[in-house]
Amino acid sequence: MSPPQSPHQDSSPVAVYGATGHTGRLVAADLRARGRDVILAGRDAGALKALADELGAPVHQAALDDHDALRELAGRASVLIHCAGPFTHTGQAVARAAAESGCHYVDHALEQHHTAWMFDAMDEPARRAGITMVTAMSFYGGLGDLLAGAVATGMTDVERVITAYAVSGWRLTTGAKKTAELLFADTRRITFTDGARHVGYVEPRNAVFPFPPPLGPRTMIAPVPFSEVVTVPRHVPARRVEAQLTAHTFQEEQAFTSEHVAAATRSGSEFTVAAQVIAGDGGGRAGRASGRDLWRMSAVTSVEAAVRLADGGGPGPGVYGPAEAVPAEAFLRDLERLGLFTLTLPEKP
Repeated sequence: MSPPQSPHQDSSPVAVYGATGHTGRLVAADLRARGRDVILAGRDAGALKALADELGAPVHQAALDDHDALRELAGRASVLIHCAGPFTHTGQAVARAAAESGCHYVDHALEQHHTAWMFDAMDEPARRAGITMVTAMSFYGGLGDLLAGAVATGMTDVERVITAYAVSGWRLTTGAKKTAELLFADTRRITFTDGARHVGYVEPRNAVFPFPPPLGPRTMIAPVPFSEVVTVPRHVPARRVEAQLTAHTFQEEQAFTSEHVAAATRSGSEFTVAAQVIAGDGGGRAGRASGRDLWRMSAVTSVEAAVRLADGGGPGPGVYGPAEAVPAEAFLRDLERLGLFTLTLPEKP
């Protein structure tokens, strides 16, 4: 058997699959602003050409069922950033193509089952190929995982981790709307309780999360089916992990009817994401990040991860969640310096 193909050198471009969607455009534009070579990829040839004219970058059309085209795309790049959700439908084809071509990979998935599949099915292929694959490097799921990792550093007996999202002004794209519909219709949700992963129907409930002033306590949907239940237990020794979302987020009139609003309107979201880590003795720690425009935050976060991989700064071959792939607190501080949010973390003991 021939040795595994080495990942492409950092002089190779970064490929953005789903480049013509809202997140993909933000990712591609940020890479270009950093002076990085980019390949704009996706399924719609006309939309790709229009974006190429705007950003001055080459295009690569590849349908999800065209495995050869996806492999050719990954073969041209050092890192592939996958932005085209829902990942329930798109994730496996793109991830497999990246591994088979020896290309580092970052995705924006928040879907629990895709994240679990990445760890279960792709870790061995990634190690054989000598590449790093990072899943759930996004706003929902990803920011919560990074905060949990930063807050829980050094804790060895953790009873509970709650990641809580307070979001207002969220305007869903077509892809985000489809993802939300899939997530909330899923009757086989993943939960993490009693130190183990479970799959089955979960009765949602209302909870109150104690956000600090000026936000204050808020009514939450609990649990919400985000990826933290899969990623957080990999690096925090917790017996229970749960994600929550403010109940008013989906009650806002335009949340589900804003697929075609202008980018400037879509950028108006406001958020506070908190991680509460409760120790076995009842003590605990908490941290939070507050900012505007969750779409930009998500896009730049994936770019920061991809640039590190392209420049040889990854954790080594395999599949990783956000807080496994990067040092959580240092990475969050870098994102804060980029103006994505204001960060509050507990004092180191």
